Amino acid sequence: MFKKIAMLVCGVGVILLTACDKTDNSNCQDKICDESFATLVVKFVDKNGEGVAVDNYSAVNQRTGDTLSVATSDINSETGIYIVASDRHISKLSEGGDSVKVTGTYAKSAQTKSAIIKVKGGNCACHISKIDGPEQIKFD
Repeated sequence: MFKKIAMLVCGVGVILLTACDKTDNSNCQDKICDESFATLVVKFVDKNGEGVAVDNYSAVNQRTGDTLSVATSDINSETGIYIVASDRHISKLSEGGDSVKVTGTYAKSAQTKSAIIKVKGGNCACHISKIDGPEQIKFD
């Protein structure tokens, strides 16, 4: 009888030990996040500060070469505002931050402008966040 109980206890112990073995060493499972959705945008403006639509817009992570955002139209019905990154891209961004190159061409002046916006994310982040970079890109 003692032998059966000992084997049962050992069997349960082995099951518990293997169930506790985790393959993800990120140590972020205890993080509590809200359910909001973060989006980082940039605004292209003309020399008068008015929002302008651009052609060939892109936001490219310089570390990975991944294109995070490409736009063919403005968001929120406000001309000139384009998405740089959102929480949809959180796992594609590093915890230390990545340089995202945003580029757009203003047809009226035939100018192409680019800027670097540093954005962080990562597997343990609740939301993306901007570290550095302009809020507006101005055409001459």
